[in-house]
Amino acid sequence: TADPITGTPLASVWTAPADMPTGGRILDTPIPGTESGFSARNAKVYLPPAYFAARRPLLPVLVLLAGQPGAPDDWLTGGRLVQTMDAYAADHAGLAPVVVVADATGSTIANPLCVDSPLGNVASYLAKDVPAWVNATLQVDTDPAHWAIGGLSYGGTCAMQMTTNYPQLYPTFLVLSGQLEPTLGDKQRTLDAAFGGSEAAFEAVNPMNLMATRQYPTSAGAFVVGASDPDYQNSAKQLLAAAQKAGMDVRYAEVPGGHSYETWSAGLKLELDWLCTRLGLTS
Repeated sequence: TADPITGTPLASVWTAPADMPTGGRILDTPIPGTESGFSARNAKVYLPPAYFAARRPLLPVLVLLAGQPGAPDDWLTGGRLVQTMDAYAADHAGLAPVVVVADATGSTIANPLCVDSPLGNVASYLAKDVPAWVNATLQVDTDPAHWAIGGLSYGGTCAMQMTTNYPQLYPTFLVLSGQLEPTLGDKQRTLDAAFGGSEAAFEAVNPMNLMATRQYPTSAGAFVVGASDPDYQNSAKQLLAAAQKAGMDVRYAEVPGGHSYETWSAGLKLELDWLCTRLGLTS
């Protein structure tokens, strides 16, 4: 639309038109791996009610990732994405982030470790192809300060990898029950499959190693884990401490549940207010 509405916070300059839809819409769409060569399944894109206004506000973007095994659809079913985002939009005059649920595995059971490797160039897909497609196809806020990446389980691990390796693209993150580091279940197997057997190559992209050697003063994020998920609580607390030492503005929460969609859907709902303030939607 011509002359889109801009401002920070966006809510301070926005008035919902009378003919705005009451709910958002989901697009099922390919996001091609033009630069990465990664073969991804279709993404799911949530467009909130305000996106359909005749004079559209430039909305922030949240890239969400599913787990492994899993698919982007999982965020619509167990993740209750539409219900959560529509409820937020209903309380904020139709405003909510545009949510792009991108495929970060390539198939239900694949585990490409969210890196560029013989298993697939997932990192380049999320760092290059997804932002390029979003900015070329959707009318959104293109400022990375108003973009976030998040995910559950494998997707949470991947979100942490992206925010530490590409802080200029994804300075805001939401890690829901993420692992301490990318893994195929065995360290040597992980090194052999994706890093040519090199520990140094692994450490060059591993969030815990990066946060031990770099500072991220403009990055912020939230860690959420199930109250009945002690193993992932331990991982989240280690990541939290490392992020704090690396200069990130981070927070930690536990919600009822284990390693399940009960936890992950609640985690997104819990952190959505913080996330939208961080992304310039509200004050």
